[in-house]
Amino acid sequence: MSRPLAILRPEPGNAATVVRVRKAGLLPIPVPLFEVRPLDWMPPDSARFDGLLLTSANAVRHGGAGLLDLRCLPVLAVGAATAEAARATGFVVARTGTSDLRDLLHDATRFRRLLWLAGRDRTVTDHPALAATIPVYGSDPLLLAETDAAALRGSVALIHSARAGEQLAHQLDRHGIARAELRIAAISTGAAEAAGPGWDAVAIAAAPDDDALIAAAHPLAIDP
Repeated sequence: MSRPLAILRPEPGNAATVVRVRKAGLLPIPVPLFEVRPLDWMPPDSARFDGLLLTSANAVRHGGAGLLDLRCLPVLAVGAATAEAARATGFVVARTGTSDLRDLLHDATRFRRLLWLAGRDRTVTDHPALAATIPVYGSDPLLLAETDAAALRGSVALIHSARAGEQLAHQLDRHGIARAELRIAAISTGAAEAAGPGWDAVAIAAAPDDDALIAAAHPLAIDP
């Protein structure tokens, strides 16, 4: 009998991952740890920048009308889902990163003045090409009920971000559940490191997208 996959990301991504997990022949447990909401922001003069950096599809989903003023900028996107959301909103995607933000910036050498539309709570990144960062959405943590926390025992948790790793560890500690009772599959090395030590097993996705993350989790789910 395989272990269930706990899906921690907020909606609407949570429901989309549930569908993908089922298609992979595995059992999903939707346990969102965050609720995403838009933040008030004003778009700057696009002429100050030579590109737009997007590290999450949430920036597009919750960016609002201000995005219209920036559609002239080519997009650098982390992950296929972010790139797809950007194209659906009318942006031209110049490059899609298949690893993480640091690798994307390292490879995109022609950009010198990037505007990053980011989440309020994010990993600080220092890079000379980042000219400005504007938070356009916030992810508010949700407290797990005791029954939801108990359902995580024996599961493989999908870690979609560094903050999700931190929050999962915090919630398990809060409910007195040992990390060794869970396995985790993380979307990046940074996300796995943020979750801390003590897990029964850890896997890292080969690319920053759902399909790669589920593929990484699959051996952990079927291995007793």
